[in-house]
Amino acid sequence: MTDQGPTRARWLPSRWPADAAGRKNMALLVQLRWIAIAGQVATILIVHFGMGIRLPLLPMLVVPCIAVAMNLGSLMVLRGRTDISHAELFLALLFDVIALTTLLYLSGGATNPFMSLYLVQVALGAMLLHHWSAWGIVAVSALCAAGLAFAYRPLNLSEMLEGRLFDLHIVGTWICFTMIAVLLVLFMTRINRNLQDRESYMAQMRQQAAEEEHIVRMGLLASGAAHELGTPLAQLAVVLGDWRHMPEITRHPVLIEEVEEMQAAVTRCKAILSGILLSAGEARGEAPQATDIRAFIDGIAHDWRSANPAMPLRCDFGPHDYPRIVADPVIRQAVTNLLDNAREAGATYINLMVSRDSQWLNIAVRDNGRGFSPDMLTDFGKPYRSSKDRQGSGLGLFLVVNVVRKLGGRVDASNGAEGGAMIQLRLPFATLALEEMTDGE
Repeated sequence: MTDQGPTRARWLPSRWPADAAGRKNMALLVQLRWIAIAGQVATILIVHFGMGIRLPLLPMLVVPCIAVAMNLGSLMVLRGRTDISHAELFLALLFDVIALTTLLYLSGGATNPFMSLYLVQVALGAMLLHHWSAWGIVAVSALCAAGLAFAYRPLNLSEMLEGRLFDLHIVGTWICFTMIAVLLVLFMTRINRNLQDRESYMAQMRQQAAEEEHIVRMGLLASGAAHELGTPLAQLAVVLGDWRHMPEITRHPVLIEEVEEMQAAVTRCKAILSGILLSAGEARGEAPQATDIRAFIDGIAHDWRSANPAMPLRCDFGPHDYPRIVADPVIRQAVTNLLDNAREAGATYINLMVSRDSQWLNIAVRDNGRGFSPDMLTDFGKPYRSSKDRQGSGLGLFLVVNVVRKLGGRVDASNGAEGGAMIQLRLPFATLALEEMTDGE
């Protein structure tokens, strides 16, 4: 079921793992190394065959080959794991520094204009590594650069290039500067985006932890209140039972009817309190109740109609076969909260719609009330965000979102094109169904 209204809000469980930034950054290092390998091979061949500068081809081509093996190994690690440690990032950058040093040693050492490529490794270390590890890359790069000033294999220039080493150095410096600028812009922006995504994920997790702490406090208060209210409700039930047999009341049919209404209200309150204590004291699955979806939804609708006889409620089921599920009381409470919210929003009719696909059970509550304001859709699912002007309102949707989140589902909220609102719960059969689901169902 979908709604084609102009506005929509969605709460989705985050799918960004806490270690995804390290994995993505390692993937970027692999991409950068492929570029470096291609550039190294091309430069070696151009300088040796195109410019006539005799280089030790075999030793210099061994370095890119080792880098290829390093990349293939890194890709296997990335494919088989979801976490990349800080130490692995450090070792990857250290390998690149050593590979660059080897190539520079074989091609003129400190006289090679590509010495500036050390700055790329330093910049990457500053972005990706912890404080002391970044300084470790700085120290290793500085020591290698200093060593290349004293120990290196001199370039074997051709007769045509003799005396033009400075000109070659200027051209090489410009090429190196351009390469560094392009690489830094391309990769630093992507690395920075990965780090920002990680920070956003952590902020979301902190917000979720605060909301769950709020839920825990509310649960403790609710269970405490349920225990405290149990005794006076029991006393009230006894008193009402005594009243029904008093001659002063039995002679008046109107009084008998009022006492019966009060007894029904007390019974309903006791059932609500029992449900609160059950949810607070029993973990899911400790006392499972198996039922089919139609019976479960019809039971919710029947109870709600009994409590709200003046409000039309229609149930629509999609043309599907529904598996048997574990009837979790928190799902019943979540759907009841949505029905209550629709009634309180001024609706004159409510439609409870149920459908399914291969993996999800969809339960939607649609009404013709005043709908959600843009601010409500923006803050959908946050506590104390409500269009009802009374203290303490706004907790119903907050509880619904957290119940669905615990079950691994998601919540969609939207306004209809012709007014009213719709809230859809998408619950995974993996946590509900007793039967094994197949795509062919």
